[in-house]
Amino acid sequence: MYQEISHLLLYGDLGEDSILVQLAGIIQECKEGGQKDALLRRAYAQVKRILDLSTVCGFDENLWQCYLTWILMTNSNSFTRTCERVGASEGSVNRFAKSDFAVFCRLFHYDFTFIESYLDTDCFTVLTHYKAIPKRERTYNHDVSRQVGGLRRALAEAGDEEEMFSLLTGYYRQYGFGVFAMNRAFRLRREGKGLEFLPISNIDGVVLEDLIGCEKQKRELRRNTEAFLEGRPANNVLLYGDAGTGKSTSVKALINEYYDQGLRMIEIYKHQFGELSALLGEIKNRNYRFLIFIDDLSFEENEVEYKFLKAVIEGGVETRPENVLIYATSNRRHLVRETWKDKADMEHDGDVHRSDTMEEKLSLASRFGVAINYNAPTPKEYREIVLALAERAGVEMEESRLLTMANAWEVRHGGFSGRTAQQFIHYLQGGGEDA
Repeated sequence: MYQEISHLLLYGDLGEDSILVQLAGIIQECKEGGQKDALLRRAYAQVKRILDLSTVCGFDENLWQCYLTWILMTNSNSFTRTCERVGASEGSVNRFAKSDFAVFCRLFHYDFTFIESYLDTDCFTVLTHYKAIPKRERTYNHDVSRQVGGLRRALAEAGDEEEMFSLLTGYYRQYGFGVFAMNRAFRLRREGKGLEFLPISNIDGVVLEDLIGCEKQKRELRRNTEAFLEGRPANNVLLYGDAGTGKSTSVKALINEYYDQGLRMIEIYKHQFGELSALLGEIKNRNYRFLIFIDDLSFEENEVEYKFLKAVIEGGVETRPENVLIYATSNRRHLVRETWKDKADMEHDGDVHRSDTMEEKLSLASRFGVAINYNAPTPKEYREIVLALAERAGVEMEESRLLTMANAWEVRHGGFSGRTAQQFIHYLQGGGEDA
């Protein structure tokens, strides 16, 4: 194995602490007659690392091949970056790539008999014939598990480096490489001098069709998002209105529906607005379409973070990349809290919005080219939502009693909204009998 990985060129920057490099060193020392107990402890440490990675990512069956597939899917090099942008094309780099894939082809079917015999263990046999304990989807990253499992099986059946080349270039072109390839949504964290994208693994599987009502709002959101994905002009979007009406859920549904078309979401918070310029620099050259998602956006009178957002959306020296849009939700139409004292700076009596102070505050909302209003449902619409959700959830109850309980629940739990209706159905599913 040590000799095999020494021939890697494009994928050779694995790092001395990588599992593959560490295992290669252990096997080499076994061949040189190294001390068995110490080598066994080191081998077990690397096996544990593979098991830990497999638990987080939901690997199954052949964990060794899953690990190698994960390397191929996450490695950033000149070949993976080019394939993400333009797919497979003629060039000298292909020769180096195929040479590396020949190495991985042999590693995929590596015979661990020698090291198991030398160290008197069957741990690698267990890894290559693994049966994972069934677990809930929310305890591991389902997107990563699905992608690694599918590609792993295809690569394992590849006869040679040519077939591997075809499979991997197709994967890079469709999904790209690295963390953005395997995940659909992220949070942001400052790590030293750089930014780190933290995958959100337990995303609700909701799609727009699951949202009952607000048909006009969903159509406008689809139209703008599909134009964005197709490279046509599209606008930043502000979804505003009453609480619990489906604003945030609508944006999350977009990620689930358009993930396979290259849509990704990065959720940021108000205290991170100063990182926006650095964030755009990290993603502007990637072959994805990014939604910067800001949930529950609003500013109090003394907060000035909105100025960072204004500059990024429109008006700064550096233009917003064409592969980025900002989608924000808010209960306030104008985002920044307005006070009566703002009138003191009026230029014209009777025209509040002509004051310098008011114009400064309102200019943020005006930078969103599309503003979609989500109104609270009427009592009739609320009842229709309750009936639809009850049917979808399999709640069996006489309609008149169901609606009577739903109305009582609404009075005590926040008024008419889709959220209130969903909470009521959850209450019934949990065994509740009297709202």
